Amino acid sequence: MTTPLLLLRCVQLGIHISELELLTIGTVNDMYTEMNNDENREAYSTLASQEDMDAF
Repeated sequence: MTTPLLLLRCVQLGIHISELELLTIGTVNDMYTEMNNDENREAYSTLASQEDMDAF
């Protein structure tokens, strides 16, 4: 990840520059991924049943 991309992700997440010393690049990436997952409700529209878990 480049520095400009990291800073862009921070702006998109609303992370202030002073908070960056408390976070790792991986944490910022995880937060960005989760933000995108939260916006995509179709991907998580079906929940697994007990039968699905047993077959797994």
